[in-house]
Amino acid sequence: MIREQLKRLITQAILDAQSVGDLPAFELPAFTLDHPRQAQMGDYAASVAMQLARVARMPPPQIAQRIAKHLALGNLATYELASAYINLRLTPEYLTTQVDAILNAGEGWGNITIGAGQRVQVEHGSANPTGPLTVASGRNVVIGDTLANVLTAAGYAVHREWYVNNAGNQIRHFGASVYARYAQCLGVDEPFPEDGYRGEYITDIAKRMIEREGDRYLKLPKDEARRALGKLGIDDVMENVRTSLGRVGIYYDNFFSERSLYESGLFERVLPILRDKGLLLEHDGALWFSEDGSPIADTGTPIADLDHETKSKVDNQKSKIVQAVVIRSPKVIPDPTERPTYLASDIAYVWNKLVERGFNRAIYVWGEDHQGDVPRLMAVTRALGLDPDRVVLIIYRFITLMRNGQEVRMGKRAGNIVTLDDVVDEVGADATRYVLLSRSIDTKLVFDLDDVKRRAEDNPVFYPQYAHARICSILRKAAEQGSLSPASPITPAPPLPSSHAYAHPSELALIRKLLEIEEVVEQVATQLQPHHLTTYAQSLATTFNAFYRDCHVLGEAPEVTAARLKLARAAKLTLARTLALMGMSAPERM
Repeated sequence: MIREQLKRLITQAILDAQSVGDLPAFELPAFTLDHPRQAQMGDYAASVAMQLARVARMPPPQIAQRIAKHLALGNLATYELASAYINLRLTPEYLTTQVDAILNAGEGWGNITIGAGQRVQVEHGSANPTGPLTVASGRNVVIGDTLANVLTAAGYAVHREWYVNNAGNQIRHFGASVYARYAQCLGVDEPFPEDGYRGEYITDIAKRMIEREGDRYLKLPKDEARRALGKLGIDDVMENVRTSLGRVGIYYDNFFSERSLYESGLFERVLPILRDKGLLLEHDGALWFSEDGSPIADTGTPIADLDHETKSKVDNQKSKIVQAVVIRSPKVIPDPTERPTYLASDIAYVWNKLVERGFNRAIYVWGEDHQGDVPRLMAVTRALGLDPDRVVLIIYRFITLMRNGQEVRMGKRAGNIVTLDDVVDEVGADATRYVLLSRSIDTKLVFDLDDVKRRAEDNPVFYPQYAHARICSILRKAAEQGSLSPASPITPAPPLPSSHAYAHPSELALIRKLLEIEEVVEQVATQLQPHHLTTYAQSLATTFNAFYRDCHVLGEAPEVTAARLKLARAAKLTLARTLALMGMSAPERM
C-alpha cells in the first residue's frame, strides 16, 4: 500500500539522519500517516517528529527538518513542512502510473496481505431457530458476511459459520408450541403453552409436519412428541433460513449444531479442565463456574433468590469475578438434556473453535442483548488456558424499523415479526444490505422502508450503483463512436506522453480516491467496522461524478479520450469491487 511505502521511506530517512549525526540514536517508535483534514495540506501527514521530541531532545520542528533533509521520495511524492508535520503529496507522474496498475490488478484490486493466510472464523447469524429470519437478525448476518468478505480480501483464510441453537430450554418451549398447533390442526383440544411462540409461522410448521408425518405424533407420549416435533420444526426453520439468506447473497461454510457439543462428548471432555482447576462448584444442586474458585454464596441460597441487601453484599464482594450457572439444578429443570445453560455450550464451543479446529481467531457477531455474556465467555476462555486475544466479540446495536412514519414493533414470542424476506420483497436485496451496513455497529440503526424505496440518483442507497451504471453508459457510447472496442476491455496502454499525463485536479482527485480502497480494506479488517465501506462508496461515487462534470471523456483529442476512458474504467472496477465487498450488485443500467 502507498501508505506503507511512505512510512518505509520516512523510517529510512530517520535512520539515515541518525547515521550521520543529524539525529541522536534512539529506538524508533511505531508511527502513523494520516490524511490531513484539508486537501491543500497534502495526501498524508506524518507527526512522527512530535513523538520523537522526548527521545531526541530536540524541538519537533527541528526534528521534522532533519528527517525531511534525508527523505528520498523519487517521483512518488513531494513534501512540505508545516511546523512539526511532514506533509506528503503524491505526484501526478506517480498517480498516472497507478491507473494502469489498477486495471492490471483486475478483480483482485483492493486485496492486501495483512492476514498472511491466518485462519479466521466468523460466526454470525446464529439466531435461535425458533422462527423465520427477522430483519433484526438481518443486521447480524449482513455485518458478518461483509466482514468475512473484507477479511478474505485482506489475506485471511476465512471460515463462515452459523451456530444452530438446537439444545436447551428455548427448544423445549418451541417444541411445545409446534405440538400444540399440530394437535389443534388435527382437531385435538390442546392448550397452547403460556410461554410458547405465537406466530402464525408455528401453525404453518405444524401443517407441514402433518403433510409429511400425518397424526403419528399424537400416538406418542406428549413429552416425546414435543421433543420430536421440536427437532423437526428446527430443521424446517433452518431450511427456510437458508433460503432467506440466499436472497441476500449470504452462504456459510458450515451450520454447527449446538446439540453436537453434547452428543459428541466434547462438553464432558472439556469440563474436567475447569474442574481440575477448582473453578466448578456445586451449589444448591446446580453446577456453577466461578472464575477464581471462590464460593458462590455463604447462605446456601442461589444468588438470584437472595434478599436485596445480601445480594448487594455478595455482588460487591465479587464485582470483578465472573460467576455463572453452567448446569441448572434438577430442582429447576428435571430433564438433564435441557439443564445445560448457554455458558455450558460456550465452554465447549470456544474449545472446539480454538483447539479442535485450530482457528487463529474466532470472531463472534452478537446482538446487544448478549452484552452480559461477553465477560463470561472471556472468563472461561482464560480459564481453559486459551489466549483471550484470539476471541473477538462484535456487539452490534439493534435496528428500529419504520413504516409510514411509525415504528414497527417486533417480537418473535408475541408473533409480531417482520422477516428479512418481507423487507427484501419491499426494497430489494441490495438496498437491504446497504442500509444494514450504513451505520457503525455500535450505533442504533433506523431503517425507514419508505425512504429506502425512493429510487433516485441522490438516494444514498443507490448513489454508488448509479455512478457505476453511468460509467457503463460512457463505455457503451465510446464503443458506438469507435473509441473503444465493445468486445474487449481497455487494455493497459504504453505510458502517455507527458503532455497528456493526468493533470486536471478532478482527474488526480479521482485517482487518489481509487487508491484509497486498499486503506479502507485494511481499516475494516482491523477495526471490524464495515460501515466504512458505505462511506467510501459514497465518496468514490461523488468524486467520479465531479470528474465527469469537470472533464469531458468523449469528444476530446484521441490521446485525452483514451486516457480518460482508462480512468473511467479504473473507477468502474473500483466501484464494482467496493459494492462486491458489501455483497451488492454493480448494475450496468438503472
